[in-house]
Amino acid sequence: MATSDNKTADTDEKIFIGKGEQSAWLTLALANRHGLVTGATGTGKTVSLQVMAEGFARAGVPVFAADIKGDLSGISEVGEAKDFIVKRAGEMGLNFQPDQFSTVFWDVFGEQGHPVRATVTEMGPLLLSRMLDLNDVQEGVLNVAFRVADENGLTLIDMKDLRALLDAIVPDTGKKGPDADEDPLALIRKAAQSFGNVTKATVGTIQRSLLVLENQGAAKFFGEPALSLKDFIKTDSDGRGMVNILVADKLMQSPRLYATFLLWMLSELFEELPEVGDLPKPKLVFFFDEAHLLFTDAPKALMDKIEQVVRLIRSKGVGVYFVTQNPIDVPDKVLAQLGNRVQHALRAFTPRDQKAVAAAAQTFRPNPKLDTARVIMELGKGEALVSFLEGGGTPAMVERVMIRPPTGRIGPITPEERKAIMNNSPVKGKYDTSVDAESAYEMIQARIAGTAAHPDDGSAGGGGGGILGQIGSIVGTIFGTNVSRGRMSTGQIIARNVTRTVTNKVVGGVVADLGKSVGGALGGSVGRALVRGALGGLLRR
Repeated sequence: MATSDNKTADTDEKIFIGKGEQSAWLTLALANRHGLVTGATGTGKTVSLQVMAEGFARAGVPVFAADIKGDLSGISEVGEAKDFIVKRAGEMGLNFQPDQFSTVFWDVFGEQGHPVRATVTEMGPLLLSRMLDLNDVQEGVLNVAFRVADENGLTLIDMKDLRALLDAIVPDTGKKGPDADEDPLALIRKAAQSFGNVTKATVGTIQRSLLVLENQGAAKFFGEPALSLKDFIKTDSDGRGMVNILVADKLMQSPRLYATFLLWMLSELFEELPEVGDLPKPKLVFFFDEAHLLFTDAPKALMDKIEQVVRLIRSKGVGVYFVTQNPIDVPDKVLAQLGNRVQHALRAFTPRDQKAVAAAAQTFRPNPKLDTARVIMELGKGEALVSFLEGGGTPAMVERVMIRPPTGRIGPITPEERKAIMNNSPVKGKYDTSVDAESAYEMIQARIAGTAAHPDDGSAGGGGGGILGQIGSIVGTIFGTNVSRGRMSTGQIIARNVTRTVTNKVVGGVVADLGKSVGGALGGSVGRALVRGALGGLLRR
């Protein structure tokens, strides 16, 4: 991190972050080892985040960042050469040159950015249970619902699909004898009961939780066209990384929805990107603001998966940077994975605060010239303690530095400026209009009306059921299909991921053998159940 030279311009190998007794550099080749930006409210975390995002973008690295307060949006507009900015830059040996960066705005609610959507199937039962704050019994019933959907070719796209499915798996105790056999949903109900007692009361509780989620605006998140994460990993015409900003001020009114949504994105990145090992610079850097929301009250199973994603996603070329108030907000196992650290001031007015300061100081490699715990409480606005990875990936000694000023605007942009940026967006029109195609809701309604094919005749679920349908899905996934990622069944998603790891083996007559083995594995309900991922994408690989 530290170097004795006086050069303060970014290079192809490192980003200049700030300067104290020595210059502080973030090495691009080690940026995928993740990082942490911490500090009390108002101490400069957002500015540090903007400085890092600008540095990555200049180096050609795409950035994704959640913008809680709207301040980060200024990166899209030319900065202002204000006196205090020019003075700080001059003290660091910088010739301040205002700049702006190509930016794409995203918004789950589609109000201040392009809509972000995922399908219910992609989200998976564990993350959805977290969103709904379900207990173990309710989560079990939700898992049953997903399993029944797989076995009956029912595509789960939006909230009404999930509602229809939950209604369908409730046993109809009012029908007895021959009348029960004539129930058009009898096979679905029977399949659900084969996994345990699915009661009307439990399903009702889940339905009410869905209503709460819908009232928070989550219904807009589930649907099509589903987000293609490749749209995050782009550069502009000048070779700079695109800066993707998630407008999260309204989303933060539903903290659990916010945290679960970002976790879903991480798991999807982990699933979709190939293994690349250590690169000269990351393929994408992901900033997770208000990161403590991710870990608050998270069950152990979810914590294990979070740790696994953070530990392994660096091999996909993705760097994850958590932004929160205190390092103790992050569990130790995750904290150990975060090698690049920026610590702004903390205040210690109570014994608990003092304990937090001591804990934060212990996360740094000591510097004999600094009393780290004392300095943390003395830092001024814009100052920080930093320790970045160096050499073979070991953390440098902690240094006290003044963070360099951003070259983009500091502070939010106007609605008119945002509108102009969206009108020139590279993804304009791709996600802006929702699509409501045939899925589980329509399929169930068709069965009730008596117009749907029998689920055992190989045509259930719009051609996706039966072994021939499964093999067709696999072949389509291997050789190309016009089915969007958001509309893929679980079998198709698995097939897509299988082909990523065996593509080189398919060429030269191996297709037939592959079709037999994979088709046999996916054709049965057991195969589909085994690959249902806890984090949507993580275990579908």
